[in-house]
Amino acid sequence: MSSPLNPPRRPAGFVPFALGFRPFFLAAGLFAIVLLGLWLAILLGRTASGPLAPAVWHGHEMLFGFAVAVIAGFLLTAAQNWTGIPMLSGPPLAALFLLWLAGRLGFLVPGLPVEWVALVDLAFLPAVALVLAVPIIKARQLNNAPFPVMLLVLTAANALVHLDALGWTDTAALGLHLATYVVVTMMVMMGGRVIPSFTDNKLHTRARRWKTIEILAPVATVGALLAALVAPYSLVTALFAAIAAAVHGIRLAGWYTHKFWSVPLLWILHLGYAWIAFGFALLALSAAGISAAAVSSLHAFTAGGIGVLTLGMMARVSLGHTGRVLEPASLMTRAFVAINLAALLRVVLPLIFPGVYAQSMTAAGLLWMAAFGLFVVVYAPMLLRPRVDGKPG
Repeated sequence: MSSPLNPPRRPAGFVPFALGFRPFFLAAGLFAIVLLGLWLAILLGRTASGPLAPAVWHGHEMLFGFAVAVIAGFLLTAAQNWTGIPMLSGPPLAALFLLWLAGRLGFLVPGLPVEWVALVDLAFLPAVALVLAVPIIKARQLNNAPFPVMLLVLTAANALVHLDALGWTDTAALGLHLATYVVVTMMVMMGGRVIPSFTDNKLHTRARRWKTIEILAPVATVGALLAALVAPYSLVTALFAAIAAAVHGIRLAGWYTHKFWSVPLLWILHLGYAWIAFGFALLALSAAGISAAAVSSLHAFTAGGIGVLTLGMMARVSLGHTGRVLEPASLMTRAFVAINLAALLRVVLPLIFPGVYAQSMTAAGLLWMAAFGLFVVVYAPMLLRPRVDGKPG
């Protein structure tokens, strides 16, 4: 029996492959640091980026390295809750993780055949889609069926980049934009599910969800992003993007309560979703002819939406699935501030002061690295050790 003088012993040992979030969240945090460190080195002319052009490599690894790792970790964990069917663990999960890792190393190890790098990197997302689809089909979870499909669309986007690297097409930019837009769509879908429910559960509030807005959110999102792919600089795209920005802004307003500002695990998610709404507003300006907004729109989605939301979700999911109270360490509050400052410097400052573009990129990169460095310091022990409540997973 336990007592204050004889507390229960926490399980010992290491379980890095007990459930999907463990290896992929830790790898995402570490890779976020390595990725930005190498990118800053490339900008300073101190290293090369392998078979891809530097900017293409940076975008590819941000999406298919970092973001995909977070998505895989989240989906491979969430699917167990959705379906009640145990997901990959142990050696099969380790093998899947090593496939992701091999894809990253393919771009960093010099001299590897481009064809083999492409084959290895392209194999990961279909494997995750298959692992995810089987329990979803068995449990007849039709509302979650879009996720394996979107993973396959991401595979197609990845193929467009690799075809360009092979010299067969000129489709790298299209592939990167398609991948960004698929990830944004996934975040809109998951954000609409979890952000208001997390807020209500924690604060005992009741988020307002308007039926029309909930119907329009995915429609406006997909419509605007498809228009941006087909005709990025057109009034049609500007109109669709403006509608999407308004819809997501209204959605956020319905979820808002001043109480969440006292809860870091909540305000980080709300701010992450706000970056998506801001990205659509900038996309509308870009499509309407304000060229300076084009790059800022893309980075509002990536550095802002993807960076902020993934950090917030990894922080919360890791606490919950390791049996801990949903209260992050104080260092994580600093990480949440740092990641939003990084997005501000990358997205907003170049719009206002174009002359400090290089300095803002460097400062944003360093803040990004600091944010994920703090995540690794705080969460690595949790992700490697067994749950504190002794349960599996």
